[in-house]
Amino acid sequence: MPNDKLRSYLHFHVIVFIWGFTAVLGALISIGAVALVWYRMLLASLVIFGYIKWKGISMKVGKKTVMGFIIAGIVIALHWLTFFGAIKIANVSITLAMLSTGAFFTSIMEPIFYKRKVIWYEIFFGLLVICGLYLIFEVETRYTEGIIVALISAFLSSVFTLINGKFAQTYRPSVISVYELSAGVGFVTLYLLFTGGFSSTFFQLPAMDWVYIVILATVCTAYAFIASVKVMKHLSPYTIMLTVNMEPVYGILLAFVILGNAEQMNTGFYYGALLILSTVVLNGIFKNRRKRKKGILPKTLENPQGRLTEAKNANLSPEKTE
Repeated sequence: MPNDKLRSYLHFHVIVFIWGFTAVLGALISIGAVALVWYRMLLASLVIFGYIKWKGISMKVGKKTVMGFIIAGIVIALHWLTFFGAIKIANVSITLAMLSTGAFFTSIMEPIFYKRKVIWYEIFFGLLVICGLYLIFEVETRYTEGIIVALISAFLSSVFTLINGKFAQTYRPSVISVYELSAGVGFVTLYLLFTGGFSSTFFQLPAMDWVYIVILATVCTAYAFIASVKVMKHLSPYTIMLTVNMEPVYGILLAFVILGNAEQMNTGFYYGALLILSTVVLNGIFKNRRKRKKGILPKTLENPQGRLTEAKNANLSPEKTE
């Protein structure tokens, strides 16, 4: 492996490790999910906006596109609200395991969204995912509410991925991100205004919460986003896909080390999580081989979550470019 490729590969593992740490930070931050998402999106959008200005990137887009960005921004805000909400209700391990089902949801919706035929192995892998979910539901009944919220989060992530794939063909990832993150901030701000959420205590965060939120917004969101765009130039989509699927593994291991007993689960949970994760990886491998046979190599797609969604879900249409 050439030096540039090796460095990029190792760097990308660090980035995926950082993504896995996001869920742990969500558990460590004491404030609620709504405030957490508002602070994260606000700070991350400001950092990426600063990056755009530093690089001299044009932000000019059409009115119709802006409306599309607003819709996508609201979806990603709802995804993060349910993601961190699930962590607060259940724990990191449950949330990350459920988030892996995003590929399953995408496989269901993609044929409708992109008007293509359903592939036989997507149905088979979908059944395996359902089996994995059944195992987890059977042994972790105490986390039923958290499991349901996390599944909603995974579904919203899939919807966002499909919406964003259209924009990724035309616009820079940083431009898409700053518009969508700003729209998400606006959406959560309106919610807080209507519900009276902006109380004096809203801005009185514990010192450690500020530290964690700054790390979440800068390192786990803005930095991971910008760095991943650079390293993916030296890596194949197949390598990226396999590496991204290490995120829940890193996250669950980090949660166990940092949070201790709160993350100890029944054996059945790990069997179910392993089945879901293995299905996602196999789905990506099958899709990669299928596209190679057709002479189409998938292009990577990065969304404002800081994740390479073409790699993570490995089942988007091959036209994606972000």
